[in-house]
Amino acid sequence: MAQSVGIKDVARAAGVSVGTVSNVINRPETVASETRARVLSVIDRLGYVRSESARQLRAGRSRIMGLLVLDMGNPFFVDVARGAERAARDAGLGVMVCNSAQSAAEEAEYLSLFAEQRVRGVLLTPADATGRNIETFRRHGIPFVLVDRVAEGTTECSVSVDDVTGGALAVRHLVDAGHRFIAYVSGPPGLNQVRDRRTGALNALAEAGLGPEALRELPTERLDVAAGRDAGARLLGLADRPTAVFCANDLLALGVLQAMFAAGVSVPDDLAIVGYDDIEFAAAAAVPLTSVRQPAVTMGALAAELLLEETEAEAAEPGTRPHEHRRVVLQPELVVRNSSLSAR
Repeated sequence: MAQSVGIKDVARAAGVSVGTVSNVINRPETVASETRARVLSVIDRLGYVRSESARQLRAGRSRIMGLLVLDMGNPFFVDVARGAERAARDAGLGVMVCNSAQSAAEEAEYLSLFAEQRVRGVLLTPADATGRNIETFRRHGIPFVLVDRVAEGTTECSVSVDDVTGGALAVRHLVDAGHRFIAYVSGPPGLNQVRDRRTGALNALAEAGLGPEALRELPTERLDVAAGRDAGARLLGLADRPTAVFCANDLLALGVLQAMFAAGVSVPDDLAIVGYDDIEFAAAAAVPLTSVRQPAVTMGALAAELLLEETEAEAAEPGTRPHEHRRVVLQPELVVRNSSLSAR
């Protein structure tokens, strides 16, 4: 195996000191132009690449921000990552994106990895409903911001969407269309987002004078298309089938839509469907999907900016105004398409 080229190799080949090579890389204006040109020629010829990790250890600050999401297979989190990456890039940082796959155990492993790498900070959508992973990570003293989750009972920053309002928007729309018995394909019950969207749905039913029995919950273990197809099959097997379904995200809704197509059930005439997130595929579905839009890119960018504010405040001179933790709650928007437009 070929050995990597080090700064000492460059210094030896160029006939200069290690300090001169370092100055060429980090403070080129301090080195004579002839010497600088000779060192740069050697760097190019030997293929030297400076050790960023070593530089970060000396400086005590990483140029990497961690991002840990529930499911990178979900386009919603891809958009969150896009927003975070854009804000980080503007600040001269990179983003290490990891996927917990909705597993508390995998989340713990990645948080441990972030601590080992001493990242600048972490953007985190928690998978562990108990909060133990966060408590363990907090001991490392690495700043973090919660994404798509309100920082309840903690002092950290968070950026989230008002999911209670979002759930109410979805079900109010279905009630206004004449539906009086609605299914909620909810996802894992341990996720705050799932519970908040259910609360909003129940609030909308109560506004219409309908009780909680008007909402039939169909929980799933995951928030993906396969889980949606399974929920759709269960929905088809109900003797008292609801006339509409609200899904906790668009991937579940697309799975339900697939199950209805396979069974010859007309959407929206026989079953109206509303999703959540408004991912790109929602508008491109065979029956364009009504969905509650979350500003995912904005969410990722704001979370990254809050994290950058906190890390810059920590590195500031004594006496500088300390960082103030904030909870940013964004508002969702209902986007109506064909999947819910039939009148009862």
